[in-house]
Amino acid sequence: MKLYSMPSSGNSYKVRLLLSLLGQSAELIDVEYDSTALNEAHTSGALPFGKAPVLLLDDGRALPESNAILNWLGEGTRFIPEDAFEKAQMLSWMFWEQNQHEGVIAVRAAILTYAHRTAERTPERLEALLTRGNALLQVMEDRLSRADWLVGDAVSLADICLYAYTHTAETRGGYDLAAFPALRGWLDRIAAQSGYVGLDG
Repeated sequence: MKLYSMPSSGNSYKVRLLLSLLGQSAELIDVEYDSTALNEAHTSGALPFGKAPVLLLDDGRALPESNAILNWLGEGTRFIPEDAFEKAQMLSWMFWEQNQHEGVIAVRAAILTYAHRTAERTPERLEALLTRGNALLQVMEDRLSRADWLVGDAVSLADICLYAYTHTAETRGGYDLAAFPALRGWLDRIAAQSGYVGLDG
């Protein structure tokens, strides 16, 4: 398999993390912002939705969208609950991650990290994202104060999916995770998983 992956992106990282946890490998094609490789990937049509990640299967089929890739890779593994309702709960968290969490937590980090987004670094924009992001982190805190994992009693794709941008929310996004002790414990539990690899690993 080949993985078109943006090294600095949480969406790409979540796929690299699951591959590592599963002990699977894929040839990484780094398509960072402003890179020749990214331009080539756009030109060749390798990115069906115009962005990474994209998993290129051995038979030539291309699968875009990080959470779709997670579901494909996770099929039949311990990361997808066997119980139908718990599986649906897992998907709920994954939809929420893309619809709510990623659009705030990741966006604030991107504005603070990427040079091409400097113009967005207004006090009003950053404060609005901080306030909304803290509310979203509290949703996770509320769940994790009652359980070790987001779904059921074991790590699932929901945890891997939400870990990607949450674990850098403080260092990249400027959120204070001291206010979320249960969430911080959850971050540690994921980092302790066999096969774990960090964002820069």
